[in-house]
Amino acid sequence: MKAAELLPLIEDLETLKKYGRVKRVVGLMIESQGPESSVGDVCYIHTGKKKQILAEVVGFRDETVILMPYTAVSEISPGCLVEATSRSLDIKVGTGLIGKVIDSMGNPLDGSPLPKGLASVSTEQEPPNPMQRPPIDEPIDVGVRMIDSLLTVGKGQRVGIFAGSGVGKSTLLGMVARNTTADLNVIGLIGERGREVREFIEKDLGPEGLARSIVVVATSDQPALMRIKGALTATAIAEYFRDKGMNVMLMMDSVTRVAMAQREIGLAVGEPPTTKGYTPSVFSILPRLLERTGTNQAGTITAFYTVLVDGDDMNEPIADTVRGILDGHFILDRQLANKGQFPAINVLKSISRVMTNIIDEKHKSAAEKLRATLSTYMESEDLINIGAYKRGSSADIDESITMHPQIISFLKQGTHEKMLKDESVTTLIELMEKGE
Repeated sequence: MKAAELLPLIEDLETLKKYGRVKRVVGLMIESQGPESSVGDVCYIHTGKKKQILAEVVGFRDETVILMPYTAVSEISPGCLVEATSRSLDIKVGTGLIGKVIDSMGNPLDGSPLPKGLASVSTEQEPPNPMQRPPIDEPIDVGVRMIDSLLTVGKGQRVGIFAGSGVGKSTLLGMVARNTTADLNVIGLIGERGREVREFIEKDLGPEGLARSIVVVATSDQPALMRIKGALTATAIAEYFRDKGMNVMLMMDSVTRVAMAQREIGLAVGEPPTTKGYTPSVFSILPRLLERTGTNQAGTITAFYTVLVDGDDMNEPIADTVRGILDGHFILDRQLANKGQFPAINVLKSISRVMTNIIDEKHKSAAEKLRATLSTYMESEDLINIGAYKRGSSADIDESITMHPQIISFLKQGTHEKMLKDESVTTLIELMEKGE
């Protein structure tokens, strides 16, 4: 390194260490007298067992610093030294992580050492400047026939997958991860059951999907801060590869659990509960997290965020907020899943907001016709099922009855069935031309 490059690094060096002392522990929070620090700074808490516990500054009360640990608080006692680092959490990122499963701190979960040659990046980044975001003008192949043909996704688009529990979110994410033409997958499993992590990696993702993926895991038993850091770490990794000019596919399961983790922290530091018990900070962290993905001048991050909806209520606060931020939403329907239609996406209730900008007129016309035909059938389904409808009463309903079995067959896809986008679109156009 030249002297001119070293000088700024020397100027940034902390020559004086700042310490404080633990006063008390209340629930999830640690209250400390000092040290001088800012919100988001990482601190080391030195325990009596000569151990260092990582904690983050989450707020202040009068002269008291409020910290939250990344691990359990069981070994912390009054008087423990708190050392300030004056920086936020950094993680190590690079191509050496591809194929690995890591935790929120960027450490491999199999206990192996980190590969050499990784770069250090902060988990806290600013979203790209809106004026420097190239428009989305090119579709991306996700390998799921229904999405590629009827809900076409563009490179750099952000989509929400809304569903109750057990309707096939993880299965759909696994299909996308295996089949997509993106250069790299970054998958964030946030707040998952410990049992489901290995199940998702081995069954849904498989060796083929894992070989081109980086999986970030923060299970439900970990502290709220670790769950939020899992989401930030996955996003920071995707940003690193986007800045290298790659087209990255980011999948996060689920944003709802990130919001719940932020609610835990907000309530612990004294924020007032507002909409359905969620604190104001929840509704400020969501746009900051979701706006970090998308396009920039170097590359793209196409993002799929799953949203758990309580009792299949699509208008609950988190679902409503996320739907307003993202560029499209796919609704997974329990009734379709019960009928054995997978993926169980309700085409009529789902939308891709950039689809019309990235497809040709022939594709658009065929997609609109299928939607209209399916909608006509759904509106008359009760009459058809009880035999109250007589053929010949309406040409549109007659056509929808004739086309319905073929449309349902088109919408279904086996979990391990791969189909290219061009093939899906051609099949759609041929299907609708045959119905004319």
